[in-house]
Amino acid sequence: MAGDNPARLAVLIDADNASASVARELLEEVAKYGTPTVKRAYGDWTTQNLVSWKETLHRHAIQPIQQFAYTKGKNSTDSAFIIDAMDLLYGGNLDGFCLVSSDSDYTRLATRLREAGKLVVGLGERKTPEPFISACDRFIFLEVLKRPEGSAAPAQVADVPDLKELLTHAVRETMREPGWASLAAVGSFIGKTNASFDPRNYGYSKLGELVRKQSYLEIRETPDQSGFVHLHVRLKG
Repeated sequence: MAGDNPARLAVLIDADNASASVARELLEEVAKYGTPTVKRAYGDWTTQNLVSWKETLHRHAIQPIQQFAYTKGKNSTDSAFIIDAMDLLYGGNLDGFCLVSSDSDYTRLATRLREAGKLVVGLGERKTPEPFISACDRFIFLEVLKRPEGSAAPAQVADVPDLKELLTHAVRETMREPGWASLAAVGSFIGKTNASFDPRNYGYSKLGELVRKQSYLEIRETPDQSGFVHLHVRLKG
């Protein structure tokens, strides 16, 4: 979403379901999609459960939204989060929403925001239920935002879709004669059919780096007149 007029985004954080330890990386990830015009974190800030968030809020100019737990065992944060999101939607000043939670309670909210034509990016842990992941345009697992100590590569995420199956299907669906598919088309196809697909889930920073490491793929580089190199892939054999 880069450009002269970057997308205006609301970053809404369910602090009960997200760790403060990845706040900086989370906001850097959000910046790839636009400008975080609204930054809010929801929770009961009178409890000790969210103490790790308090310094983070000030450092990153995130507004804490107080929500008391009126009923024991019930998560009142969800309601405040959803009501605020709908108020912001009807305010008409935003292009998209970044919903930070691993809670499936936000599935219908994500669907409703997309129905209104807004970009919806979800950020949560791998344990996030599939319905919420699928309801978003893109879903980023928080595990990939923290690199393992001493490593230049992202951490791999457990229990993700089989990579060979994803890539093979995408190449077959996007290839042109004689079997070559542009890497851009392959990546776009997978992203549209699998909201959580990210090369970082498999330990690679970029899609080009990932496909070069797959023994069942053949790679072709084609420079254009400006010198930019376009990658194409096809299945071997």
